[in-house]
Amino acid sequence: MLAIRNLSKTYDNGIQALKDVSLEIGRGMFGLLGPNGAGKSTLMRTIATLQEADRGTVTLNGLDILRQKEEVRRILGYLPQEYGLYPQVTAEAMLDHLSVLKGIRGAGARREAVHGLLQLTDLWEVRRQRLGTFSGGMRQRFGIAQALLGDPELIIVDEPTAGLDPEGRQRFLNLLSRIGEDVVVILSTHIVADVSELCTHMAIIHEGQVRLTGEPAAALDGLRGKIWQKVVGRDEGSSAGDCRAVISTRLLAGRMAIRAVSDADPGDGFEPAEPDLEDVYFSTLKAVG
Repeated sequence: MLAIRNLSKTYDNGIQALKDVSLEIGRGMFGLLGPNGAGKSTLMRTIATLQEADRGTVTLNGLDILRQKEEVRRILGYLPQEYGLYPQVTAEAMLDHLSVLKGIRGAGARREAVHGLLQLTDLWEVRRQRLGTFSGGMRQRFGIAQALLGDPELIIVDEPTAGLDPEGRQRFLNLLSRIGEDVVVILSTHIVADVSELCTHMAIIHEGQVRLTGEPAAALDGLRGKIWQKVVGRDEGSSAGDCRAVISTRLLAGRMAIRAVSDADPGDGFEPAEPDLEDVYFSTLKAVG
């Protein structure tokens, strides 16, 4: 269990990135949703021992993450939003080098670990290919391979599908779902569909504060009977702002689908609609906007 209690962080420029954040995260896939600048990356970097918090505590099965950094790094797998690679080094050689840094001793043990991860991430056929020739999807799968070195108990992935094409995104999500059963995996993203497809528990963070936490299914149930939609021409989409209940507008077959949340029919041509996780996300942000 990862337990975060009253975690706060203010940067030197005066921006308070985290404001008394508290979360409990068990094994499995946990989705952390929020817009850019919400505090997600600050929270992830703090948990990954890459920066200090001003106050609060973070523990993993009794291990003090903020104080016992070396011990944490031995059981942590981390895939940041952006990371560098040596373009002239092959995938196999780079993983072997990283396994040494991770503390895996013995050539045989390293070979077994590296080959297993290359196969798990569907990179076996390109193991001797230089990393500089990898596509975006291949780079992300290599990122997961390095994050899995040493059988970590906690895995953090920050905006992992940003920039991937649909096929690369789906392959990456399938990979995450395979590894996210026996360890704590935190998926930090602003892409609602990633959480909807993968995570059994989630939280929404906005302006450094947790605004909602729980199971996606329960959050959806809370909006049943409260979501309304009307479809208009694209040039009519600007009229969406006329209704204070509107939470989002979406393109739908060349037209604009305007979504609203209301206990009663908001009128003006709106019809009942089934809620989805984007409705949960946008209605949460609107409630604190």
